[in-house]
Amino acid sequence: MPNLVPHRALPLILSPDDSFAFSGGAVISVSAFQASAASLAVRLAPEGAVANLCDNRYRFLVAFAAAVLRSRTTLLPPSRAPSAVTELVAAYPGCGALDDAAVDGGSSSEAAGPADPSMEFVAAIGHTSGSTGRPAAHAKTWGGLCATTALNAATVRAAIGLAAAAQQPWIVATVPPQHMYGLEMSVLLPLLAGFGIHGGKPLLPADVAAALDEVPSPRVLVSTPVHLRSLIESGVEFPDIAVVVSATAPLHQPLALRVEQRLRTVLIELFGSTETCVIATRRPAQDECWRAYPGIRLEPVENGTVVHAPWLASDQLLHDIIEIGTDHSFVVVGRQGDLIEVAGKRASLADLTRRLAGLPGVQDALVFQPAAEGGGVHRCAALVVAPGLSAREVLRRFRQQVDAAFLPRPLVVVQALPRNDVGKLPLEQLLALLRNARNG
Repeated sequence: MPNLVPHRALPLILSPDDSFAFSGGAVISVSAFQASAASLAVRLAPEGAVANLCDNRYRFLVAFAAAVLRSRTTLLPPSRAPSAVTELVAAYPGCGALDDAAVDGGSSSEAAGPADPSMEFVAAIGHTSGSTGRPAAHAKTWGGLCATTALNAATVRAAIGLAAAAQQPWIVATVPPQHMYGLEMSVLLPLLAGFGIHGGKPLLPADVAAALDEVPSPRVLVSTPVHLRSLIESGVEFPDIAVVVSATAPLHQPLALRVEQRLRTVLIELFGSTETCVIATRRPAQDECWRAYPGIRLEPVENGTVVHAPWLASDQLLHDIIEIGTDHSFVVVGRQGDLIEVAGKRASLADLTRRLAGLPGVQDALVFQPAAEGGGVHRCAALVVAPGLSAREVLRRFRQQVDAAFLPRPLVVVQALPRNDVGKLPLEQLLALLRNARNG
C-alpha cells in the first residue's frame, strides 16, 4: 500500500449519501466520488506534481482530490495550448499529467484512506494568464485554500439569501477549473463547502441553459463579463438562477444591471488574482466600491497595493492602484502601467478601452500600449471587433470621444479578440495580430 498521509474524508462537510455532482447525465453521490478519488490516488506515482488537464469538471475534481490524498501538488497550466502544457511539465521534474481518459482509464482494488493534509501542504500551483507577459507560478497551501473557500462560500450563501440558506447550492461554471477563479468557485466550493457541481463547461447560451436546467435550485452561475454579455444578448430563456458570480475583468454597472434584469438574479463580482485568490467582493449593479474580506488588509503603495492576510505565505504585491475610503471600502483607480502619457497628456488604457467598446457597432475592443520601436513615442494601439465597420470609420467615431493624442495607431479591425477561456487576452497573441496587420 502506498504511503498516504492520514486524512479525513473529502469533501469535508457532506454526508456519504448526499448528492455531489451531476455528470454524464447522472447524479453522483459523495460516496461514489470518494471511491473514485481513493481508487485513482493509489494509481498515482509516489512522487512528483500532477498536471491536471481534465476538461470534465467532475473528473478534474476526482483527480484533484486523488492528488490531495496522495500528498501530490496539482499544477494548473496557464493555458491548454500543447506548448504551454509541454513547458509546464518540463519545468517540474517527475511531473505526471492526468486528463479525462487517465481518470477513467482504470481502477484499483486498493483505495487511499481518508485525508487530512497539513495546512502547509502546497495543494496547487497556479500560473498567471500571460496577459501582461510570461506566466508566473504561485503556490497555494491547503490552509490558504481552506480559508479563502470559507469566505467565498459565505459570500455566495449570503447573496442567495436566508430563504435558501439550508439548501445545497448547485454551481454551473463556464470557466475552466485550471484557472484560479475556476478552481476557487467550481472545485473548492464543492470539495470543502457543501456545494453541488455540474461536471460540464458549457459555452453557448443554449448549453448554459441546459446545464442549469439539469441541476436543482438554488443555482449559482459562475462566469465572466464577456460570457455574460453573450448570454443576455441571446434569445435563450434560462431557468431561475439565484446568484451569478463574475470575475477576471471589471464588470461595469450598465452591463451588471442588464444581467440582473435579464436573468432575474443577483450578480456579485469578485476581486482577486492568481497571487492572492479572491480578496474582495461587490454588487456592481449597486456599488462601485469593493469590500475586502475579513482578515484582509490592503496597503496602497507607489507601484500598486500590498495584500496582507494571515493565510498567505507572504505579503503579495498587486499592480492595481486603489483608493481606500473612510468606511474601509475601496475603489480601483487603475493598474500600474495603465496610465499613458503622450505629448504631456495622460489617459488610462482601461478608460480608453471602455469608451472604444461602447461605440455603436463595436462588439469588443482593447486599447493597449506595445513597446515602442527604436525609442519612439509609446503610442497606444487598438484591436476592435466591429462587423461592417472599417478602421477609418471606427477612428472617426472614437475621435469624438477622446483627445486626438490618444487615438490608437494602429487601430485594427479583427474578427475576434484572442480571449482565452476566462476572457483574458495574452499579450503575445495581441502583438501577433498587430504584426499580421502590418505585414498584410
